[in-house]
Amino acid sequence: MEIARIMVRLPSTSLKILARIGAVGIAGLLLFTAPVRAASPQPQLTGDTRIHDPSVIEVDGRFAAFGTGQQGPTHGAIRVKTSPDGLAWTDAGVIGKGPPEWAEAALGFKPLNVWAPSISRRGGTFFLYYCLSSFGDNASAIGLMTNTAFDPLKPGDGWQDRGMVVMSKHGDDFNAIDPFRIDASEGRAWLTFGSFWSGIKLSELNPETGKLISADAPRIALASRHGGAIEASSLLEHDGKFYLFVSFDQCCKGVASTYNIRVGRADRIEGPYRDKDGKDMMDGGGALMLATTGRFIGPGGQEAVKTSKGDWLAYHYYDGEAFGASKLQFSPISWTADGWPELGPLPQ
Repeated sequence: MEIARIMVRLPSTSLKILARIGAVGIAGLLLFTAPVRAASPQPQLTGDTRIHDPSVIEVDGRFAAFGTGQQGPTHGAIRVKTSPDGLAWTDAGVIGKGPPEWAEAALGFKPLNVWAPSISRRGGTFFLYYCLSSFGDNASAIGLMTNTAFDPLKPGDGWQDRGMVVMSKHGDDFNAIDPFRIDASEGRAWLTFGSFWSGIKLSELNPETGKLISADAPRIALASRHGGAIEASSLLEHDGKFYLFVSFDQCCKGVASTYNIRVGRADRIEGPYRDKDGKDMMDGGGALMLATTGRFIGPGGQEAVKTSKGDWLAYHYYDGEAFGASKLQFSPISWTADGWPELGPLPQ
């Protein structure tokens, strides 16, 4: 729009002010009030994207995604997908032979599959956390595998089980599932976990072993819905602040799933985390990032990922055009002017 056309719509007092500012000043005002550019659309992934509870890592420019194991011939072992670019995906089989030998003795039952693996890297060691449980029960355990020679072309090779990290039992007020490790910029390592019950917890890790820093390491409360549905926590450090991503509501029901992705922000990794309205996540707060949209039903099970392309978010959704099959979406995170993460429009 030409500046002259703008001026004829202004009252006389405004015209006098603008005349004093001059054309250069007017152009600056127009630039200052221009709308913020919308986030780029989320990419269209191709290939075999069937996965649940995805955790993605980039190694030497290639990507690997790890997900919950499927009951049946593979005995519930962790499933793996690989990609040369984060967009085109191929199935790469499984890791191991299902739940580890220590699981039944520790839990009192034999888990049917391995849940919600989460991969991270510190130096030359890759850490793969996983959990073992059953629906609706908080007799659960988080275990750890490590790998010092991880090859994204052979993602199932080289893993060694290191045993249990943390466990919950009947009577506890938390549930030891959905682990996520973050190595903060100041050098300390942390594990978030939790589902329903009293919500999301944070415990410090020994950064080298990947186990709790001490047997009595505190469980710091980060978020809760007072017994309601909250899980799948992950943390992202960005521009001096920490962001807590969680899933609200119900997963695992195909097209009837109601999962949605929420986020809060804190100045310290220990919290308190608050949403855009200032509501504490310990009191049910959480700014909505993504909910059911078209065929993308019940998005959740998310993890924030740092890549060579910037910060990305991996999550699953239930495909309304594929009978509710659980599939991967992997998308760049954009940042608003006031420092909140957002996702662009979903692909068609």
